[in-house]
Amino acid sequence: MEEKITCAACEARKKHNPRNEEELKDLKTRINKIIGQLNGVQKMLDENRYCGDVLTQIAATESALQAVGYIVLKSHMESCLIDDIKEGKNASVDEVFDLMKKLK
Repeated sequence: MEEKITCAACEARKKHNPRNEEELKDLKTRINKIIGQLNGVQKMLDENRYCGDVLTQIAATESALQAVGYIVLKSHMESCLIDDIKEGKNASVDEVFDLMKKLK
């Protein structure tokens, strides 16, 4: 009989309410644009571009990533958090505050 080995990474938590197709498509589109921006930063560095231009592109990338984070947080609050509160899991409110601090 084989012994099952488990780890935290293998047992990642799943979202209780699946994201709808439109939301998922939007998030993936935004992430792909961010990947493109990061590739652009890498190219700028390879081309020895002016520091100010590189920093401007980095700031734009950070802003785009921040926007994705806020979209995910809003979705979390509108679905997971509300469901948890209805079920009496008030500790989820503290979790949301911790998540907001991480996004700052």
